Parts: sequence; structure tokens; C-alpha cells
Amino acid sequence: MSATAPPIDTRPKGADPDAPFDIFIIGGGINGCGVARDAAGRGLSVALAEMGDLAQATSSSSTKLFHGGLRYLEYFELRLVREALQEREILLSAMPHISWPMRFVLPYHPDMRFESQTPLSRILSTVMPWTKGRRPAWLIRLGLFIYDRLGGQSSLPGTRTVDLTRDAAGAALQDKYTLAYEYSDCWVQDARLVVLNARDAAARGATIMVRTKVVSAQRDGPLWRITVEGPQGRATYRARTLVNAAGPWVDQVLQGTLGLSDKPLVRLVRGSHIVTRRLFGHDRAYFFQGTDGRIIFAIPYEQDFTLIGTTDQDHEGQPGEAECSEAEQRYLCDFASAYFKTPVQPRDVIWSYSGIRPLYNDGSRSASALTRDYVLKVEDVEGSAPILNIFGGKITTYRRLSESAMARLSPYFTSLASNWTAGVFLPGGDFEPGDLAQVIAELEQDYPFLGPTWAARLIRHYGTEARKILGDATCTGDLGRDFGATLTEAEVDWLIDREWARSIEDIIWRRTKLGLRLNKAQVASLSAYMRARQDEDGSEIS
Repeated sequence: MSATAPPIDTRPKGADPDAPFDIFIIGGGINGCGVARDAAGRGLSVALAEMGDLAQATSSSSTKLFHGGLRYLEYFELRLVREALQEREILLSAMPHISWPMRFVLPYHPDMRFESQTPLSRILSTVMPWTKGRRPAWLIRLGLFIYDRLGGQSSLPGTRTVDLTRDAAGAALQDKYTLAYEYSDCWVQDARLVVLNARDAAARGATIMVRTKVVSAQRDGPLWRITVEGPQGRATYRARTLVNAAGPWVDQVLQGTLGLSDKPLVRLVRGSHIVTRRLFGHDRAYFFQGTDGRIIFAIPYEQDFTLIGTTDQDHEGQPGEAECSEAEQRYLCDFASAYFKTPVQPRDVIWSYSGIRPLYNDGSRSASALTRDYVLKVEDVEGSAPILNIFGGKITTYRRLSESAMARLSPYFTSLASNWTAGVFLPGGDFEPGDLAQVIAELEQDYPFLGPTWAARLIRHYGTEARKILGDATCTGDLGRDFGATLTEAEVDWLIDREWARSIEDIIWRRTKLGLRLNKAQVASLSAYMRARQDEDGSEIS
């Protein structure tokens, strides 16, 4: 069964030496796909090559928040926090289906401490030595006051003080926590954000290639000559500019693929998360502060689960080998157990994941202290083709990073169009954020066989495009095979035809999180169907 609408054809058309791309991007994470969308929307010809799946690494392994970064205030990264808070507002309006406001409860107790290496902690240890590294309540409230206002006017409610002895948020916490502060930030489905940027880039003319590795790139006068290896074998393309958005592999691309550098410029920091069954009965998240100065979140996740993270550990291995270690699982369980009445045990963990943050190496001693800001570096030699290298960055500021990248590349293009992405919705996001409940209700009304849970999931993943997947279906049977957990053949076809899904993991852990619900037999059935699709139409499915 095929998806209702014809798929966008984004397969490469073959190398044409007489028509080089304006921009060739290495890496299909949020930075690469964001730049591809921005550049294609300005009328440039764009190609993007991703050696695995879109968002396969860092961009699907985040804590899944659009946030300013409250703790970065301790490092006086005011520009980063201000920009992220401003972006939070812009992004909410552009993707109300995959991002939504969330309230965060920050319990307070007198033993909370700063990490000893933060600039603020060093100042306090000098001017207020009697605090002995503790975070005074007035200082936390002052930080939240600044956080509420630093980004300018916000549509989200401000901070309030919570009496945990009376509020539902206190029910799951130990009795010693009687006071909390509640503030606003936002949730985002990170992997879907990447795919929707890629889809919008493709709709604007970009060529998106997955499972396609750049094996070499050399300057050839004013152009780059790029050789890739993918499902169709080797091919060579030419481009006026090259963008290295390889994320954790940015140094490997510079040193190995391009041979342009022998000095590591990023520090790989592993952030691990655990997922448990739902630990509390409300829809707010928790912001927990530890006696070691670190912080973690405990967040409602996929209706029936709780997401806990993250760690900050230097990563010594290959970026693709990141896993949440037993020590990290124990650390997160112990950290959360210092707050929850019912201790969280490693046996409660039903899934874990780990991602590598490629942070620009600014010489900081600890992984936590490294800047989360992005750094863009253009390298060119007179008369030769330029390359833009992207280091670091936060998912919240990806759109602003893309604008900055285009600004850095603008000298190499005449009459480059101006910034355009602010407020322009991503596929499926063409409704007002406040209308989400109505959009879900209308979908359920028009397709009554869905029920409220299924309808909500489809809108939360696809927005208004859910109707394209459902087509003229009047019952579940019209959607083809039922793979379980509301995943049907019609949706799988959409993901293969429209969203570059090529493996089981692409579908159940990145395009959706239905891997949390499907059993082994259901996964095997899905795998068999995808293999049959491969045999039928020749698509590269693993």
C-alpha cells in the first residue's frame, strides 16, 4: 500500500560537471539539514550527504528541549541564553505539532551547590565565603527572574513559587522538599525536527542523500570535487562551497576526508539518558540540582514513561559507539532517587541512549563547563573554493546558526536573498500553537476509528500531514497492515517514501519512539515488510 501523495523525488540525478552545486553539505544532523533548508530557500542549489540516517547521532540523542539553558547563566553566557530564549519563541510558532510548552519544577533545599568551576561560584566563594558553594534561594529566584526576561517578550508564563506540601508536584518527592520554583521552557521531538527540515529543504530543491558517505573532497580551482559512496555506488559531484556539518565527526572529516587539519578542534562529550515507566502523575517536568553541582531533568515522555538525563562525560571512543554505561545509569538513578520518594533502580530502566556533543574545545577543565555556543570557521585560499566548518551548537539555536552560516558564506554568492526562515512553518505545522487540541479533535472527528490517543500521536508527529497519510480511510483496515502500537502500513510507506526511512531503527527509534511499545514479534513483522518493499521497488532498506 502506498502513501496517498506521490513521494518527493530527492534521489541524486547524477553528477553533472557543467552544473556544480552552490553548496555541498556533509552531515545530516540538525545543523546540516538546517543549513540545507535555509540555503535552498534562498534559491541556491544544495546537496547534502549523510553517511547514515538523518539525525542518527547527536540530533536524536538530546534531552529534547527547546530551552534557553538556565544553568548557562552560571557561566555568564548571556548572549547564548538570550538567543536561545528568542529562538524558543520563533520555533514554537513554526512547529506546533512537534514542539510544545512545558513547565519545569525546580525543588529547592539548602544543600544545593554550584559546580566549583563556574564563574559565578568562584565569585561567590570570594565575596560570600560562608555560603561554601551553596546556592542561596534568593540567587536561584534572581536567576529565574533574569531567565524570564532575558529573551524579551514571551508567550510563556513566568516563574512562580510552589508550595510542595499542597501542590501535586510534591506528591512524588521526598517530604523534605517543601519549596520549589516553577518556570517555562519547551519540549521538541528532536529527530522529527531534523527530518522536517530535510523535507522542507527537498521541497525547495535540495538533493538529500542518506546512507551516502563522503569519501574524499579536494579543491579543484574555484570548485570542490566531492566523491561519495552510497547505495548506488560511487559518484562525484562538484560544488562552489563545502559545509562540514559532520557533528561528532567534524574533526575526522577535516583531518581524514579533507586532509586540512591535524589539530582536534572539538571535545567529544557524552550525554546519556535513561527511560523508565512513568514516575509521577502530572505533565510537568522536574529540574533537579545535585550536591556535585550538576543538574538533571526528569521529564514526562511518550505518555507512559519518564525520561531522565543527562550526564556530561568526556568520550574517548568513536562517536558512533556511544552507549549509556552501567556507571552512568547508576549515577542517574541515584541522582533522581535523592528527590523521588520511591527510589529509581537500574532494574527500572527500560531503555537508555547516549549521544555525543561535539563541543568547541575552549580549554575548559570540565565537560560541563565547555561552551554550548556554536563556532563557525570559514577557510579559503585566494582563488580556491571555501569551506565552512561548524563546531558545537544547541538544537534550540539551529535556525540562528543556519542564518549565521549563510552570512559567513554570503561573500561567495552575488545577490544572496535575505533571511527568511523566522516564522515559516515546517511541514505539517501550518496551524496556530493554541489550536493544537482542536486540530487533534478534528482529526479524530473525521477519522473516528482512530480514537483520541492515536489521533494525538499522529498530529504530534505529522501535524496536518496526518491527513495525507490517512487519505480516504474509513477504518483501520484501509490503512493496510497493523504492525502494533498504532503503526500501520500506510504510515510505514509514508516514512519510507517521504522521510528517507531505510531501517527498523529509523522508524521505531527516530521517526517515532514506538520501539518502546512494540514487541519482538511486531518488530519482526515490520522488518519482513520492509524487506519485501526492498525486493519490490529496489529501495535500499536494511
